[in-house]
Amino acid sequence: MTQSAGETRQFSVRARHVDSHHARLLEEASFEAAAVAYVEDLHPPVGDDNEISVIVREVGTGHEHCFRIDLDSGETASCG
Repeated sequence: MTQSAGETRQFSVRARHVDSHHARLLEEASFEAAAVAYVEDLHPPVGDDNEISVIVREVGTGHEHCFRIDLDSGETASCG
């Protein structure tokens, strides 16, 4: 099934360094959008490198992705 433009899905997002019970449910169009929305809305504590890693799980499918977000540049990359 393909996703139509503008359609949102439900994601569970949490900072990688915290327990899953701290996850937030967000409705966004993509995994990346959910990761960025989580950081923008929650302002979780970050390390000395001003980066944060977040785990994004699509609620409907259970698929997960990890993203590392550089808070200085706004760049988002997969966790390695």
